[in-house]
Amino acid sequence: MFICNFKLDGNKLGKIFLGILFAIIVVITIIVVYRILGNNYFKTNDTINKKDIYEITPNSYTNVLKSVHDDLNTYIGQRIKFSGYVYRMFDFTDKQFVLARNMIISSDIQTLVVGFLCECDNGTTFENDTWVEIEGTITKGNYHGEIPVIKIEKIKKIEKPSDEYVYPPDDSFVTTSTVL
Repeated sequence: MFICNFKLDGNKLGKIFLGILFAIIVVITIIVVYRILGNNYFKTNDTINKKDIYEITPNSYTNVLKSVHDDLNTYIGQRIKFSGYVYRMFDFTDKQFVLARNMIISSDIQTLVVGFLCECDNGTTFENDTWVEIEGTITKGNYHGEIPVIKIEKIKKIEKPSDEYVYPPDDSFVTTSTVL
């Protein structure tokens, strides 16, 4: 007859169990982190097909306007689409106008005209304060200094929108490369 006598130490058994449990948790955590972050997590696509059209909304209007003015060379060739009203200055050529929006600058609805200078072959077709939607390409131009100029490819008259006002740029808007 064979007799085997085992003496179990509860303290030692608990440490072994906790060690195995800890190892399993560490392995699972590593697997989950790898799957979440993986190989493609830190890769970004900082290019945009400049043939794609970026549509500027009233919410992003002044943020985009500021970004393009701050870093014009990055955005040259980018196609955009947006709406506003025709606004002319006395020293513009017949082909030039600002596609403008009124930016609210105070709580009592004081506004400031903001927008992109646009060039259009049939620019005289549209009178001041006419609401239009345009598609065009950002180029570099000169009006009392170097500024972005939108070369209009398509233009159509629209009704005045319900969201005609825009608000000052905010700090939450962050551009990446040429993505507006």
